[in-house]
Amino acid sequence: MAVSARRGQPLTSEEIYATALRLVDAGGVDGLSMRKLAAELDVNPMSLYHHVENKKTLVHGICGLVASRLRLPPDDGAPWQEQLRALAHAYRSIARSHPSLWSYVNSNPNLTGEGVLWAVFDRILLSAAIPAEKLDATRKVLYTFVSGLLSAETSGLLAELGGTADADRTFETAIDLIVAGLESGPGRHRGRAAR
Repeated sequence: MAVSARRGQPLTSEEIYATALRLVDAGGVDGLSMRKLAAELDVNPMSLYHHVENKKTLVHGICGLVASRLRLPPDDGAPWQEQLRALAHAYRSIARSHPSLWSYVNSNPNLTGEGVLWAVFDRILLSAAIPAEKLDATRKVLYTFVSGLLSAETSGLLAELGGTADADRTFETAIDLIVAGLESGPGRHRGRAAR
């Protein structure tokens, strides 16, 4: 590990990503640079390159840090409806806690890849009796629907339409609509969906 003469201690990946996340929260992803991060960490910018290849890798690491902090629903036999609600709230927590990062990632979905969030989402949709051949399309539709709602919330559009106190109720209504739609969707086995 590289040790800065100024710092006197080695950098860790956790420290780098946590500091970068704070910078993104304050100034957005476009305002993040390796030089700014190095200054914040009190190291030479070249020291960062021992840990991260470039800014793109850094943003991937920040996304990984945020994902690791999510409270995703476990596969514990709870009804899929409860698990879907928990997943939706976990996803919303990213948009609310880190709106700049969420907005950037939402407009650059290739950054998230096929991470644990997507694996949990697929597991829940399969529990809701979504046929395997419709899984990808269903996931995309629901992701787009919820992301659009969260974009309206984080941009302030939702507040303009109905006040900020209404955001929680609006989100719950959206999730109710998703659950109802999945419960009544064509080509599903009703008994399995009601589990």
